[in-house]
Amino acid sequence: MTEPIKVELTVPSISDYVGVARLTASGVANRMKFTHEDIEDIKIAVSEACTNAVQYAYGDNIGKVNLTFSIYDTYLEIQVRDQGLGFNIETKKDPNAASDPEKIGLGLGIVFMKSLMDTVDYQSSEGNGTVVTMTKKVPVARASL
Repeated sequence: MTEPIKVELTVPSISDYVGVARLTASGVANRMKFTHEDIEDIKIAVSEACTNAVQYAYGDNIGKVNLTFSIYDTYLEIQVRDQGLGFNIETKKDPNAASDPEKIGLGLGIVFMKSLMDTVDYQSSEGNGTVVTMTKKVPVARASL
């Protein structure tokens, strides 16, 4: 596997800048020849991840949201990171919730991301921020262009 091409973006944790992240995601996905529908899905997933960081990561303070778009031959990997408050997933879990993110207090944003992307992983710990990693495969017919 060759090293991916990386596009990095840092925006302030202010809701007005979520659109900048969306535009970057759109530009990268378009360059990779994703379908229009896939580009819209990627934009929504990036918006949800950034909005979570804006709303929850820094409390009333303004911090940074870092995005890395790693461009591989057959897929796009997107990481959305903050250095904010983070959370302990164990304290959010409902023992009857199993692995349903909506029921463990992570909200609908994670549910949306999981429905729109091929994979979604989130890592967080109190005081150390959160990292959301998402991937989307390039459609086979387009990957060979």
